[in-house]
Amino acid sequence: MKELEVRYLERLSQLYPTIAKASTEIINLQSILNLPKGTEHFLTDIHGEYEAFSHVLKNGSGSVRRKIDDVFGNTMSSRDKQALATLIYYPREKMERIKKTEDNMEDWYKITLYRLIEVCKCAASKYTRSKVRKALPAEFAYVIEELITEKAEVSDKESYYNAIVNTIIRIRRAEVFITALSELIQRLTVDHLHIVGDIYDRGPGPHIIMDKLMKYHSVDIQWGNHDVLWMGAAAGHRGCIANVIRICARYGNLDILEDGYGINLLPLATFAMDTYRNDPCECFQLKGEPNYGKSEMLLDTKMHKAISIIQFKVEGQTIKKNPGFKMDNRNLLHRIDYEKGTIEIDGNTYELLDKNFPTIDPKRPYALTAAEEDVMERLTKAFENCEKLQEHMRFLLNKGGLYKVYNHNLLYHGCVPLKEEGGLKTVRVFGHSYKGKSLYEVLESYVRKGFYALDLKERERGKDIMWYIWLNENSPLFGKDKMATFERYFLAEKSTHKEKKNPYYTLLEEEKVIDNILKEFGLEPKGSHIINGHVPVKSKNGENPVKCDGKVLVIDGGFSRAYQKETGIAGYTLIYNSHGLILAAHEPFESTESAIERESDIHSESVVVKRAAERKLVGDTDAGKDMREQIEDLKMLLEAYRSGRIAEKE
Repeated sequence: MKELEVRYLERLSQLYPTIAKASTEIINLQSILNLPKGTEHFLTDIHGEYEAFSHVLKNGSGSVRRKIDDVFGNTMSSRDKQALATLIYYPREKMERIKKTEDNMEDWYKITLYRLIEVCKCAASKYTRSKVRKALPAEFAYVIEELITEKAEVSDKESYYNAIVNTIIRIRRAEVFITALSELIQRLTVDHLHIVGDIYDRGPGPHIIMDKLMKYHSVDIQWGNHDVLWMGAAAGHRGCIANVIRICARYGNLDILEDGYGINLLPLATFAMDTYRNDPCECFQLKGEPNYGKSEMLLDTKMHKAISIIQFKVEGQTIKKNPGFKMDNRNLLHRIDYEKGTIEIDGNTYELLDKNFPTIDPKRPYALTAAEEDVMERLTKAFENCEKLQEHMRFLLNKGGLYKVYNHNLLYHGCVPLKEEGGLKTVRVFGHSYKGKSLYEVLESYVRKGFYALDLKERERGKDIMWYIWLNENSPLFGKDKMATFERYFLAEKSTHKEKKNPYYTLLEEEKVIDNILKEFGLEPKGSHIINGHVPVKSKNGENPVKCDGKVLVIDGGFSRAYQKETGIAGYTLIYNSHGLILAAHEPFESTESAIERESDIHSESVVVKRAAERKLVGDTDAGKDMREQIEDLKMLLEAYRSGRIAEKE
């Protein structure tokens, strides 16, 4: 036996010190391989829409309702099923309303408890007792385990189980117990959650979403360009900080920074009011319908312009510092004729909609004024020292990455940069060439360096790369030839606003191209899928989120309210259970109050993308592959014990 192998088996023997324990673990792992695979839930482009996100998390994109249908079939009316589903989503709130109209609460408690127990049994059936036990609420762990492991054919314990239910009601613990069962059903219905990018920006609650995700039982995150932007801001990159504040201002969400993260925006507000006091800032009106008074709206608009001008300056400094980014064409401040109020872009001259630039020196257009420098210094310190923001970004770093290969699915937010003919595009990053998987990996490594590198030069490069990922045409998370922020604010000509997409987006139906991407990331094209978001699917125009005969699933359908006019729906989500892939389309989420009161749901339509010929088992998953390897290692340990090469420890 090789020395390294012996050392490994000696280490393994510390975990399984006897033949009996090693054998028991082999039996346990072998049995788990034959259980149905757990349900995976995919969401993307949440964009701060906390209430809709929370609701979809609770209903598992229709998975909870499917469990109710499986259990009760035609023995319960559709209305009663929906009432039970709403109770599972919002147990406390729903019971408060029921108590106002129900005459006999004791009967209601009893019927509801038995129904929930049956649904809970169904949800727990695909897991080992050990896994279910770990999910049980501590307060009721023993009682729930007894109730959900009851066998229908065993009549000896019927009075015992009835006594448990009756006692729960009699001692006035029914409501707490119903809540515990409902939350357990939510927990067991979805085994693992995938967030395929863009938690941040546009909507009002990304910080609340992050708090929720940090408590979720099993999750991974593929960073979106908006997420990486916030990561860059937390790392102290000025271009990222300015973009984050500008977007919050544009959508009337500055309270995310002030109330959600405790970042003091008073220096910016004071500077904006002093500098743009008599400027109507008409080009910087807010998007959407923020709940602002007149004076607050006026202040936000001025802050919006102030931080936008600062952004164009600090981005110009980053571009000059990094000639390898090849973004000189995005430096526009020196192309302005400040006397005429015009700008020259690509040989064409355009009149500016806003000609008031009190902080720009035409001779040094990218230099910050002393007041702007003071504002940025204070904001940078605020972002770097915000404990909650840093905690959220560490979570993204620990649970996330730019891509993930999981159970024959390739997950990434945006695209794989391609050439016009469909081959992988080669991209230069700090003097070296990368494409496909290697491009993803080098960019991710620099994101991590931006937070953790001891070498200050490498850390600065990491911060610059986070900004690069946000808006460079070669960024797999952006995938357009430019981010036309300046043009959208200052130019009326719509042609200048256009952002040309990478060829990837026009080649999604080309099977050869998609197969090559799957192979690049180590997947066999047959039976594998690409799952991504980033570009909203315009469902109202007849666009289909299922591309290339089901090999590509683009599940951004407008979770963000800002996109719902374009898409016609409120987003797609994806479920991958033991029976196959199910794509769910969602209607706009009105409010939590409406969902409870009217028992309305935003899950509107499910489409089976792929049905498994045979039910998928744990043995068919990546976790199953790991278990088989563990089994082989344990068999080697058993052989070593039995041959006497390693002694049992007990």
